Amino acid sequence: MISAPAISVNAISKSYGAVEALRSLSLSVNPGELFGLIGPDGAGKSSLYRILATLAAPDAGSATIAGLDVCACPGDVRRCIGYMPERFSLYPDMTVRENLEFFASLFGVGISESRDLIAPFFSRLEPFSDRLAGALSGGMKQKLALSCALIHRPEVLLLDEPTTGVDAVSRSEFWEVLVQLCRSGMTVLVTTSYMDEAMLCDRVAMINRGEIMCCGAPEALLAHAAEGLYAVTATDMYALLGQLRRLPDVADCYTFGASVHLVASPGFDAAGALAALRMAGLDGVAIEPVSPTLEDVFIKLMKQ
Repeated sequence: MISAPAISVNAISKSYGAVEALRSLSLSVNPGELFGLIGPDGAGKSSLYRILATLAAPDAGSATIAGLDVCACPGDVRRCIGYMPERFSLYPDMTVRENLEFFASLFGVGISESRDLIAPFFSRLEPFSDRLAGALSGGMKQKLALSCALIHRPEVLLLDEPTTGVDAVSRSEFWEVLVQLCRSGMTVLVTTSYMDEAMLCDRVAMINRGEIMCCGAPEALLAHAAEGLYAVTATDMYALLGQLRRLPDVADCYTFGASVHLVASPGFDAAGALAALRMAGLDGVAIEPVSPTLEDVFIKLMKQ
């Protein structure tokens, strides 16, 4: 027997004046799945989250969470979801404990009832129970926000860019918790701009301009990347990019961290390209084959 989707989005459209934030977008998330949504700013991610969290209504289409229509049953939907928006939205002039107690009271539960659920990260917060939320570090703020989102033991957790601006150690700890929550049966829909985080998801959907470009397991999505991918470096990276675009059998090239990623056509000769770049006067040139990342996939799909 196939379980009904925990989250089902059917041809959702949303516009703000002349701006189309979502264009007939459809999406399905399975129960207990860690599902990632990645895309640039303005892609429509936050608009979708606001609809799923019953904070905005779609112009067209429908969506359900745990079988509940987000427009017809907003109160029931709010009781079965935990929502953590991109911006810190707790009360900065209240202490850690006061924030937790407040959100627990909204759902008619006690903190002790969910202590086992929030223990993995709340244990780090307990020594700061009397500190104002606004005085916490970025990582501690995110742990508090997640604690408040989980205080009523929701079926579905909606996280919008939860680790933006958080240090690497806190990011790692945060994602360890998400994996554990999904193993316990909770469904998590999370947006992220970090490709290493996206690789931890069961499935990932890439969104741009309000539309889903592709969806699947991270390993499967890597098959969308072009074969013949190289990382190229030189002392003058700006001049390197210009010279690469003049070489034959270069299908595409773009900056990628501290290097330039070169997408080669079938006839590309790496040794010949290296010699040509040196002849053009570039110093410190190196060309090495590399494995594609989800970012390479995204760039390719956007250019298509």
